[in-house]
Amino acid sequence: MIEESFISSRRPSPLGGRKPTKDDLAEFATDDPDAIDDVLPGRPGELSMLIVGINPGLWTAAVNAPFARPGNRFWPSLHQAGLTDHLVDASLGLAAADEAQLLARGIGITNLVGRATARADELDNQELRDGAARLVHRLDDIRPKVVAIAGITSFRNGYSQPKAQLGLQDSSLIEGWPEDIPLHVVPQPSGLNAHYQVPDLARIWRQVWESIEA
Repeated sequence: MIEESFISSRRPSPLGGRKPTKDDLAEFATDDPDAIDDVLPGRPGELSMLIVGINPGLWTAAVNAPFARPGNRFWPSLHQAGLTDHLVDASLGLAAADEAQLLARGIGITNLVGRATARADELDNQELRDGAARLVHRLDDIRPKVVAIAGITSFRNGYSQPKAQLGLQDSSLIEGWPEDIPLHVVPQPSGLNAHYQVPDLARIWRQVWESIEA
């Protein structure tokens, strides 16, 4: 149970709560493999849904908060799906109260690749394959009830599944994937993805969430 006195173990925003400038963003385009902290509980087996982004954007790394760039549809769609009780604004950093709410509801967030880039397509296939394999190994410790990876192209490349489509995956095709943890691939919520607007994403998040309770 997450107490009201929850204290985050995540690092605060490197910018101290201010908006990143263009020069700030450029400074976060580095090879740091841990550009952003995960949102994860301290003990295994406490997550209902593990959301996996592809990698942090520069804005996200600059404020150390997942899906932080203004215009990203992640937080609005999560709220419209009923998975947060208010619209989280992570653009200047993730508040401890918002992190506590996510963890109390059993929602965790991580990435396939920890290196920050301006766009996910700046990652090479080896980085994606390495990150995909690392996620499989981490599942034994995290033990979520379901995993949702946000980004079909990177999923295809990372897991060598060129014909994969959005939705529930056949995880038996992925070496080492725990057979009791369902795997979904959902659309990239970036504002650059014009094919899926907030209501579309909200419907998909809700479907994944309700699949846990089914």
